[in-house]
Amino acid sequence: MKKLLFLFLVVSIISCNSKKNTPDVSSIKIDMKLQRFDKDFFVMDTNAVAASLDSLNEKYPSFLKDYLYNILGALPQPDSVVKYVGMFKKEYQYVYDASQKKIPSFVIYKKQIESGFQFLKYYFPNYKTPAAIITFIGPLDGTANALTASGVAIGLQSYLGKDFSAYQSQYISDVYPAYKSRRFEPEYIPVNCMKGIVDDMYPYRGTGRPLIEQIVELGKRLYVLDGLLPEIADSLKTGYTQQQLDGCFKNEKNIWSYFIENNLLYETESNLIGVYVNDGPNTPDLGPSSPGFIGQFIGWQIVKKWMEKNKTVSLIELMKKDPKELFEESKYKAN
Repeated sequence: MKKLLFLFLVVSIISCNSKKNTPDVSSIKIDMKLQRFDKDFFVMDTNAVAASLDSLNEKYPSFLKDYLYNILGALPQPDSVVKYVGMFKKEYQYVYDASQKKIPSFVIYKKQIESGFQFLKYYFPNYKTPAAIITFIGPLDGTANALTASGVAIGLQSYLGKDFSAYQSQYISDVYPAYKSRRFEPEYIPVNCMKGIVDDMYPYRGTGRPLIEQIVELGKRLYVLDGLLPEIADSLKTGYTQQQLDGCFKNEKNIWSYFIENNLLYETESNLIGVYVNDGPNTPDLGPSSPGFIGQFIGWQIVKKWMEKNKTVSLIELMKKDPKELFEESKYKAN
């Protein structure tokens, strides 16, 4: 396989990164309750865990079960739950305290999430909007975001800043290496929340398909995310650093040529194409400064090209569009 090494440099992107017209959604009313389960949980008396859980159950009758058994992984036996919860509360008190310092107010993130749901209602009017945003503290190696029957659940333990001491431990750094923990910043909260909604509406089914179809499917999701979070930086939505994103735009033609010259577009072997459609520290054959998961970037450009030719197509129609047909109709040629 031919290798292509090039530097990802910081450049000024103007025309390549322009936004489409943003609709006015101010008349769409979204009022999600903010439920601070984390605060209610960490004020419990560890000498009276059973009574505290009864109180939590009255306030969070549905979410408490999800939290105990799906997030904490407690065994569904009363004595085991009480013992496990007491231990977890003591061990994770410092994580909760750190979250209160890092995110003293959740108001800005609530507003961004609600804005995302306004656009969601505009583009996907039949989707049932969650009634609440629920914040919690879970295991450091566990769930960061979850869509539950109670609402959108957000694990603050995953947003304490890339330099948070617990992320540097050997075990956590093995689970979440630096290229992942770099994104453990609060500004990723609305992005991860809306990504979860897109995945709920359209579960990813690209695995095993040719590379071109997989990257178009990934590109569709980024395009929809653009629509739901038009004011959020593209670097947050892609998960790239701004330097990596600028480098992708600068080297778009080279990346595309690499796929073509190595006959990758219709390749289905996961060992050959996995690096382009999965997260990673970089794309080895494109150089150490390149981002991993680079297939989503090219897919995003292909989708944008197709949508420029099909301006009346809704996001619902876009997500239903066959990826192979979309690619062929786009007549995509990298700039």
